[in-house]
Amino acid sequence: MTKELDKTFDPAAIEAKWYAHWEQTGAFRPSRPDAEPFTIVNPPPNVTGSLHIGHALDNTLQDVVIRYERLRGKDALWVVGTDHAGIATQMVVERQLEERQDKRTNYSREEFVQKVWEWKEESGGTITRQLRRLGCSMDWSREQFTMDEHFTKAVLKVFVDLYNKGLIYRDKRLVNWDPKLKTAISDLEVESRDVNGHMWHFKYPLEGGETYIYIERDADGNIVLEEERDYISIATTRPETMLGDGAVAVHPDDARYAPIVGKLCEIPVGPKEHRRLIPIITDEYPDPDFGSGAVKITGAHDENDFGVAQRNRIPMYRLMDEAAAMRSDGLPYAEAAARALEIARGAEADAAEIDALNLVPDEYRGLDRYEARKRVVADIDADGLMIKVEDKVITQPFGDRGGVVIEPMLMDQWYVNAAELAKKPINAVKSGEIEIVPKSWEKTFFNWMENIQPWCVSRQLWWGHRIPAWYDAEGNVFVAETEAEAQAQAGDGVALTRDEDVLDTWFSSALWPFATLGWPERTDLLEKHYPNDLLISGFDILFFWDARMMMAGYFNMGERPWNKLYLHGLVRAADGQKMSKSKGNVVDPLGLIDKYGADALRFFMAAMESQGRDIKMDEKRVEGYRNFATKLWNATRFCQANGIGASTTIKAPEARLAANQWIIGEVQQTVEALDAAMADLRFDAAANTIYQFAWSRFCDWYLELIKPVFADGASETAAAETRKVAGWALDQILVMLHPFMPFITEELWHALGTRQYDLILAQWPNPRANVSKPATDAIDWVIDLTTSVRSAKNELGIPPGAKLVAYLPAPSDLASSTIERSSAAIERLARLTPVTLGDAPAGPAMQVTAGSDVFVIPLEGIIDIDAERARLEKALAASQKEAKSLEGRLGNPNFVERAAPEAVEKARADHAHHAAEAERLQAALERLG
Repeated sequence: MTKELDKTFDPAAIEAKWYAHWEQTGAFRPSRPDAEPFTIVNPPPNVTGSLHIGHALDNTLQDVVIRYERLRGKDALWVVGTDHAGIATQMVVERQLEERQDKRTNYSREEFVQKVWEWKEESGGTITRQLRRLGCSMDWSREQFTMDEHFTKAVLKVFVDLYNKGLIYRDKRLVNWDPKLKTAISDLEVESRDVNGHMWHFKYPLEGGETYIYIERDADGNIVLEEERDYISIATTRPETMLGDGAVAVHPDDARYAPIVGKLCEIPVGPKEHRRLIPIITDEYPDPDFGSGAVKITGAHDENDFGVAQRNRIPMYRLMDEAAAMRSDGLPYAEAAARALEIARGAEADAAEIDALNLVPDEYRGLDRYEARKRVVADIDADGLMIKVEDKVITQPFGDRGGVVIEPMLMDQWYVNAAELAKKPINAVKSGEIEIVPKSWEKTFFNWMENIQPWCVSRQLWWGHRIPAWYDAEGNVFVAETEAEAQAQAGDGVALTRDEDVLDTWFSSALWPFATLGWPERTDLLEKHYPNDLLISGFDILFFWDARMMMAGYFNMGERPWNKLYLHGLVRAADGQKMSKSKGNVVDPLGLIDKYGADALRFFMAAMESQGRDIKMDEKRVEGYRNFATKLWNATRFCQANGIGASTTIKAPEARLAANQWIIGEVQQTVEALDAAMADLRFDAAANTIYQFAWSRFCDWYLELIKPVFADGASETAAAETRKVAGWALDQILVMLHPFMPFITEELWHALGTRQYDLILAQWPNPRANVSKPATDAIDWVIDLTTSVRSAKNELGIPPGAKLVAYLPAPSDLASSTIERSSAAIERLARLTPVTLGDAPAGPAMQVTAGSDVFVIPLEGIIDIDAERARLEKALAASQKEAKSLEGRLGNPNFVERAAPEAVEKARADHAHHAAEAERLQAALERLG
């Protein structure tokens, strides 16, 4: 029994109803134990997060795929969950404490972690509710959280297994230290920004006032400068780090400094009687043509210097504490400097002693790094040892969450041997075992993976998976899944202290494809659904997450995590700029859903997604897809009004009428095109295929073609056949459109009649029909003719409803038979009557085509030929002039290279418009004869 649809389509009225129904009835994971599995996992959003436009794109594409595969009868599993987001979540809870004049350190670690869990229970479900609003058909019954007990067990096992195989280790290396969050962060969490800064040039005096002859030569070897110097010149953008210098390096081929290589020079800062001496060494790193060619080596605070110091066994002195203030611990400066001088002269010192030496002069201790910078510069200048200072734009690293400048810091951290783990993923992509779509991303993947650095996985936080390592009093480490196991390794009575750090959030999320399925237990779910079939991800987390899942999959499971990786682009603002809060151009997907409905937003996302290219936000397009939904709604109301209801067959009904055979053939072609697009993950092609069929072929043409069948006096046999075919065709549209627009299609599915199952669990179309080619060719011919006539009328300003006389001098066999059998349809649709097979009388006329047939339509008395020709010629000249002007502007390199990108893009769009308009007007003139 059909339910009469309201006159107006209201998305809000149906969305909440159907989502609740699907979830309550278990439609997102129907019981299909014997069906072929299809599995995807969602990139787990941060538990702190809320839905942004990138989430909307990412999850729409995933939902399109999972609904499609579910309709094809597969055991489709979409794993859902959230990430505990170590840094982000701790920041949220600490911020709440600050609002109450409270702070984390007022609590024990256990008390604070409990507060985080309480926050998670109260406020951590925002994004999962919003994903429901988008229509995501995830298996919520198995929702995961990366801090769940079973997930924690998996994380600890992986850490221990990696450690036991020598693939995880503790080392003192340079890390990206976030002074605001007081934790190490990865390279991928650092944003490089250009800022206005300075380059200071200083003199480092030679030991004992020694001098040498400094000679500079030009490219031909001629001396351009020769002078006696008692110093070596260095330049730096971070003068505060001079306090930790271990050497000055020059290139081994730099003849200017050959006389002083191996000698000592003085760091020009600190109490004069205790200034440190450091050696002048050679290394390939300094560029003789850049600056003075001499480089200060501060291994504990610079990535490049760290490499030089390692190669040359130069001591690396740490200058700052966790807040990036100058250290205030350890020996007084005079004693520390004296010991450093002994080390510079060759005395042995182990890493622990070097790390303990605080070489910050007493007067700088405790100062913020930037305040220390000011003092260092002022003091050197006061001593007359500053050569010059230059204004300079410098690239500085900022933490993407803390928002402050990162300080490279030499620290003990836990590292994963990523280079070893990367080998199998690299081979998998090269061999095709894992396919990356679009393929253009492979080069980027290989470049990063083949040059991958050790992965720092320890974080100085309280919230997260605590590292399963315990230490005895001598610093020996015992790694185990439980404290009892660690104690057994250490022996009875040995006091152990657990590592304070937690693991990088990405360490746990790397296990997502298999830990969510029950691993390390060998569950039935794991056996059936691993490897996953597909991962859909933004390209921006290719290395954060996707590559690390490959590493984890091969290490823990011995095989790939998924067969195919699809990387989509970013959603950008309408002008092509990246969205950001600071620019004020962020688009709220929930606002778009409120305004146009989830179906319209989803369809926009799919229709605009073209194999990884960025998407420009276009609210007008979203509105257009809302109009598409309304058109389908009204078409269904038309069907209801004419007794067309739910079909009872998957196979196409028998059909004799040409229009019915035609629509059956169109359904078959649409299914084939849609399947081909989905196989290639061409979301734009798939969306456009069903859009064109539903809007143009079904709503515009088929419904128009069958209207006479329901007129008074028409054949009841024809009407009965048409009702069956039309109901079947509409059902196929609803099924094919469902992955893109799930809400309206489910509503219309039930409105057409009583169903045995919901649309979400329907069967994918399988028409299995043979249709008459002559019949379908005839309908295509009528449509072609009608389209041509309407276009010509529009170009010449003839009213759409005007009936015109037409002549066909040389009809094809198809034209002759169609005109004979379908003259009524030609009159009603193309508004041509009569159509004469023969030559047209002399006089002004226009020509229109249908296939290979050329119709001549007299215009005498229809329009003022001379006035129309004058109007068209004037408009043509204007468009040609404008197109030529824009062509000249776009051909000017100065404009294309220097103008704002949006101005260039507008010029190109305007040129395309005027060129097309000129072509249209020229065709209209030619129609006049």
